[in-house]
Amino acid sequence: MIISRRTVMGSAMRILSVSDRIEPSLHDEKAPERYPGVDLILACGDLPPEYLTFLRHVFDVPLFYVAGNHDIRYPQRPPVGCSNLHGRFVNFKGLKMVGFEGSRWYGGGRYQYTEAQMRTAVLKMVPLLWWHRRMDIVLTHAPPRYVQDAEDLCHRGFRTFRSLIERFAPRHFIHGHIHAEFEDDDHRTAVVNDTKVINSYGHLLLEIDPDGQNR
Repeated sequence: MIISRRTVMGSAMRILSVSDRIEPSLHDEKAPERYPGVDLILACGDLPPEYLTFLRHVFDVPLFYVAGNHDIRYPQRPPVGCSNLHGRFVNFKGLKMVGFEGSRWYGGGRYQYTEAQMRTAVLKMVPLLWWHRRMDIVLTHAPPRYVQDAEDLCHRGFRTFRSLIERFAPRHFIHGHIHAEFEDDDHRTAVVNDTKVINSYGHLLLEIDPDGQNR
């Protein structure tokens, strides 16, 4: 569990992030007892829509998601009660978030993007990024290039995401797509300048203070 320090006022928001794998400890009615106090769920893709629908129902908190390259059923059967964050800016109780779906193009598919296509998607958000200044969370399926990514075509990250980090310095960049086991959740995190890049594979808990006083 990756925990940022709470402020004196105790205003940190507890976030459950999920990606790529159904977690047995989350997939039953007792999940909220195992993970108490969750304020928000973020999903980084490649998860069945029924799973996200269940999490939204059982925790009874807002769930925002971006689609992964394998989420081909989402257009016809989107997760019920959940909000697609792709290409959107959302201010959730002071927590500023944007999201970008999909992976690198490797053969064709609804959620596969060339570098140029992802650059266009990010550029569309630049006015909002400038207007709202620093983002608390960028939520994606794919990682930034050369940060926790791989060298096969499918799992290479986007250079555009590196540029986004370097230009706008989001506090947290949360992604999935890269399957890895972690003995310690702290090993999920790489730091690029002032941004924490976090691999959300499976699940993890974070506490983030929307006022930006903790990092």
